[in-house]
Amino acid sequence: MKITKNRWLIAMSAIAIHISIGAAYAYSVYTYPISEQMGWTATEVTIAFTIMMALAGSSAALFGKFVERNGPRKSAMVAAILFGIGQAGSGVAIAVGSLPLFLLTYGLASGLGLGIGYISPVSTLVKWFPDRRGLATGMAVLGFGAGALITAPVAASMMEGIGITNTFYVLGACYFVLMMLGASYIAPPPEGWMPDSMKKDIASGRKVVKKDLQQLTSKEAVKTKRFWMLWTMMLINTTAGIMMISVASPMAQEVVGLTAASAASMVGIMGIFNGGGRLGWAAVSDYIGRPTVFIIFFSIQIVAFLTLPFITSIILFQILILLVVSCYGGGFSNLPAFVGDLFGTKQLGAIHGYLLTTWSLGGVFGPMIVSQIRERTDSYIPVFYVFSALILLAFIVSIMMKLDIKKSEKALREKQQHAVS
Repeated sequence: MKITKNRWLIAMSAIAIHISIGAAYAYSVYTYPISEQMGWTATEVTIAFTIMMALAGSSAALFGKFVERNGPRKSAMVAAILFGIGQAGSGVAIAVGSLPLFLLTYGLASGLGLGIGYISPVSTLVKWFPDRRGLATGMAVLGFGAGALITAPVAASMMEGIGITNTFYVLGACYFVLMMLGASYIAPPPEGWMPDSMKKDIASGRKVVKKDLQQLTSKEAVKTKRFWMLWTMMLINTTAGIMMISVASPMAQEVVGLTAASAASMVGIMGIFNGGGRLGWAAVSDYIGRPTVFIIFFSIQIVAFLTLPFITSIILFQILILLVVSCYGGGFSNLPAFVGDLFGTKQLGAIHGYLLTTWSLGGVFGPMIVSQIRERTDSYIPVFYVFSALILLAFIVSIMMKLDIKKSEKALREKQQHAVS
């Protein structure tokens, strides 16, 4: 079969989907305008975001098999409908003044669309980029991070110009169109497809195809210790990252005396490091391997969390926070490629979905741990020690994972040599 699709356009299609659903992270720009106009409390308005974030990871797990069964195109179209209805429906909820409807549209519908849309293009991208898995998934997940950066100023400006209701209508329609355009082009390659450059490198002996350790279904994968090791690593990395994102501004002001304006600037730069970390760490992983990248993540974070309580330099404090946030973003972009390396691409979407439960859990645990410690001790300093212990555990698990992979690769090589002889 002749390949007519361009894999870079497939990547652009994935980015279009992820930029749209990534707009969810710009939710804070809506909080005060909605609260002021509708008379709802900020807590009531924030519940919609909490529902959406809780559903993002859990729906990725619940609908992983749906994505595998129906393919990326149909799945992304379903995501476009749900997310588009959720966003535009939020405008209807504001127009009629219904908080329950707002929770159903922005919270439930958008959350389901977000989870399905997040995993829909990823397994396809991994198959189109067997030579650069990390870079491919990094590009898509960078799009997710960029969605909030683009949407925040646009939505703020539109609310001033055309009102909250019309802003939701217009943006909902834009997300729907963009996601549908992405969904219409995306499709998996034929079985065993490789780019011509990779074929030439293999034929010349410059490149050796590194086979996936196993080809497992999602049911088989969740029964392996490697799945739970990766799940533990992701949970701790995500919890630490979301904790840092949730309290970075007040923490920096309290610990090193950063001004409110400087702290706000730091939060903006954190968004860049979150997005940049997604692409940068994923691209690096293609050369040094996913297990090594995760070991580096936890090494950086152990140093950061152990030294943050003693730092008086404002610049150094911010640098360490930015590094932690880059590791958080890098964890998400490396995850799909790591899943492919460990379990193959047979049911990558479903396995990836199960592992994204760590996203929902981290979103609950991170802010909860930090707020409880701050409340009980009246200080952020103990937070650093608690997370140092958690990161140390993740570091040990990542070392065990690397040793286990090496052992399996050695056994696989010996088996192949035995078969040849």
